[in-house]
Amino acid sequence: MRFAICNELFQDWPWERALDLTRECGYTGWEIAPFTLGGRPELLPASRREQLAQQIARSGVEMLGLHWLLAKTEGYHLTTNDAEVRSRTSHYLGQLAQLCRDLGGSIMVLGSPAQRNFTSEMTHAQAAENARSVLEAALPELEKQQVTLALEPLGPGEGNFWNHASQAVEVIEQIGSPHVQLHLDVKAMSSEGIPIADVIRANGKHLVHFHANDPNLLGPGMGEVDFGPIFDALRDVQYEGWVSVEVFNYQPGIETIARQSMQNMRNALAHK
Repeated sequence: MRFAICNELFQDWPWERALDLTRECGYTGWEIAPFTLGGRPELLPASRREQLAQQIARSGVEMLGLHWLLAKTEGYHLTTNDAEVRSRTSHYLGQLAQLCRDLGGSIMVLGSPAQRNFTSEMTHAQAAENARSVLEAALPELEKQQVTLALEPLGPGEGNFWNHASQAVEVIEQIGSPHVQLHLDVKAMSSEGIPIADVIRANGKHLVHFHANDPNLLGPGMGEVDFGPIFDALRDVQYEGWVSVEVFNYQPGIETIARQSMQNMRNALAHK
């Protein structure tokens, strides 16, 4: 397991300062939210992409990929019946795949509940079929860029689509591509109704990325969730990917969250 942290935590910090703290805390990877790169990240010039990729590389931190893919965007949706919107969304995911690769990454986490929730007139099965069409249309660019799209189940508090890992896995297995796999998030799994470790073991076959956090919106170990059994389950499924810290409540402060999250994960790994 390798530890990373999501870059939006650092808010308006200069990248140099944020990357220094990332490395100082012991993280070796960075996960980037496209909206932190500007209003139209897909239009970022090649020269700027190269500059950012070099800055990350020089810091000694690895750029692992993107998340919050559709957040703060307009005109994109995963499950809509509007074929034009679905086509536009597929194209955008392809553009993000190129951005991801240009920055040095290979994983894109597809969460963004606001851009995938389905209307009351639709069934989950219909929504899943529409989502599958979007993902299949994006596949050629994912394959070309050698980027893996990781589908993220989210809890019902955030939306109505892919509330269980098994629902995302069903679409993954229908598509049958190594470039469309599973992402799991501790906060989201806490709403599944079964132990988080069991969710990991049941779906480990497709797991390519992992977010560490707590239902209280803070970092791993900063709430009630015990990460010892979670890391045990990740070992059991022979997970060798990134464990990336993603938080939503920045109130304790950037440095406190970054440092405490790492220390808590190290403690959990050594709990046996």
